[in-house]
Amino acid sequence: MRRLCLIVLFLALPLAVHAKVDAYPFDDPKLEARYKQLVAELRCLVCQNQNLADSNAELAQDMRRLTYEMVQRGESNEQIVAFMVERYGDFVMYRPPFKNSTAMLWVGPFLILGVGVLVLFLFVRRRGRAQTPQLTEQEQERARRFLNDKQT
Repeated sequence: MRRLCLIVLFLALPLAVHAKVDAYPFDDPKLEARYKQLVAELRCLVCQNQNLADSNAELAQDMRRLTYEMVQRGESNEQIVAFMVERYGDFVMYRPPFKNSTAMLWVGPFLILGVGVLVLFLFVRRRGRAQTPQLTEQEQERARRFLNDKQT
């Protein structure tokens, strides 16, 4: 067991060394809070399932640096998000606005859920309609004899 733990530790060590943490100094706690809120709301375009705060991709690091610089310059959250959307598209936001180009992002999951429920309903309905085949008189008699022979 000890060897297994050591092997896992040594295999995981390169991952810990590879991880990179950006440390941006803030003089004002309000600016730091804004920065953290922004990087939590913006999506990493490389990872796609992580926000900028959680991603270690190079693009995410660049986007965090850019966000930091814009916050330090005093730009508003709306200006920063508008810049990111203009540069990378609506997909950069975790909650993109509802419009024609993003409608599938909002409606798609519900459509998939609806199709899944419909398929499940049809499957259960079809299975309920399936009836066991009726036995002929000869088959029923043969089954009775077989069961009676087993009981004695």
